[in-house]
Amino acid sequence: MVTMSWQIEIDGHACIGSGMCASLLPGTFRMDGVVARPRTGSVDPEETVLDAADSCPAMAITGTEGTEVLGPRP
Repeated sequence: MVTMSWQIEIDGHACIGSGMCASLLPGTFRMDGVVARPRTGSVDPEETVLDAADSCPAMAITGTEGTEVLGPRP
């Protein structure tokens, strides 16, 4: 059985620190001063991670699987 994981990144220059991602997924994102950071670089595939990327007002969250960008979704 192959276990896939998604890579998540937050652009610290684009992040406005709304905290929406950390509120939605506190186990995945955390506030670090005035910007958000992922707790780890990879996560198990979960729709809520893409919801966080879609909901980010600064579009600062990127989710990828390999070379495919999964979020934010258009």
